Amino acid sequence: MKILISGGAGYIGSHTLKQFLETNHEICVLDNLSKGSKIALDDLQKIKKFKFFEQDLSDFMGVKEIFKQEKFDAVVHFAASIEVPESMQNPLKYYMNNTVNTTNLIQTCIENNTNNFIFSSTAATYGEPQNSVVNENSSLAPINPYGMSKLMSEKVLKDANMAHPEFKYCILRYFNVAGACNTYPIGQRYPKATLLIKVAAECAAGKRDKLFIFGDDYNTKDGTCIRDYIHVDDISSAHLAGLEYLQNNQSDIFNVGYGHGFSVKEVIETMKKVSGVDFKVELAPRRAGDPSVLISDASKIRSKTSWKPKYDDLELICKSAYEWEKQC
Repeated sequence: MKILISGGAGYIGSHTLKQFLETNHEICVLDNLSKGSKIALDDLQKIKKFKFFEQDLSDFMGVKEIFKQEKFDAVVHFAASIEVPESMQNPLKYYMNNTVNTTNLIQTCIENNTNNFIFSSTAATYGEPQNSVVNENSSLAPINPYGMSKLMSEKVLKDANMAHPEFKYCILRYFNVAGACNTYPIGQRYPKATLLIKVAAECAAGKRDKLFIFGDDYNTKDGTCIRDYIHVDDISSAHLAGLEYLQNNQSDIFNVGYGHGFSVKEVIETMKKVSGVDFKVELAPRRAGDPSVLISDASKIRSKTSWKPKYDDLELICKSAYEWEKQC
C-alpha cells in the first residue's frame, strides 16, 4: 500500500514511521515541522527512503494537490495540537487545527479514493469517567477543548463512513504515551513538553531545574493523578495492527493502553530510581482539565487485532526516556 503519515516528524509519528518503514509499504510523510523534528526524519531516511512534504494541513489546496499527485491507499493521521493546558487557554486553535483540518483531510481522502484512515485520538475523550477504568463504550464527556476537538473528529469520521461505506476508519484512543525507541536513536524532541515522564527525564538529565506536581489533593491513593502509561513503541505498533485490521473488517474504535495506572508520585520515584538523580520536585496548584484517574480497558484491541504490546514496564519506559534525554 501507499501510505501517507501526517505528523510523521512528531513524537509518536516518527516512531510509527520507523515501524512502517520496516514493512513493504511505500511511505510518504506530511508535516509542517512546527513541533516535529527534521532531524528524526533525516535519521529515518537511513532505514528506507520516503517522500517528505513540508506542508500545513490548513493549506487545503496544497494538501489536495499532494493527494492528486500521489494516489494514497491509506492515511495514518497524527498531525494535531496536543497540550491540554494550552487548549484551555486557546480553544479555537484546537478546534481549527484538530477538527477543521482533520475534516478537510477526511474530505480529501474521500475525493481521492483513499479509503483507509487510521486516526490518532485520545483518552481525553472520556473526560472525568465515573469508573476509573474505561472501555470503548464508556461515556464520552471531554472536560477540555483538546479532548473535545478529537471527539468531534471522531464524529466526522463516523458520519463520513455512514455516507461513504467504502471509506473505513480505525480510531485509536491513546492513553499516556511515554519513553523512547528501544531499537533506534529517536525519541521525543517536542519543544517545551508538558508530559510527565518527558519532563521528569529532562530534570534527571539536568535540562530542567525542577518538576512541578500539579495538585496533590485528588481522590487517589497518594493525592496525585493516576494515568495508564504506555511505551511509544507499543503505541506505534497499534497503527500497523489497525491498518491490517481494516483490510478484512469494518471501521472500529480501540483503546490503546496497558490497563493499569501509576500516580504522578510513583512515576517521579521511578525516574529517580532508574536515573540515580534526586531532582527537585515542587507542589503547584491543579491544572484545569486534568481528570484524577484514567486507565484503559484495552482488551478489545488485544482480542480483535494482532496487537501484542512488548514493553509494559514503568522502569523500562522511564529508563528509555532518560537514556534518550541524555544523548539528544
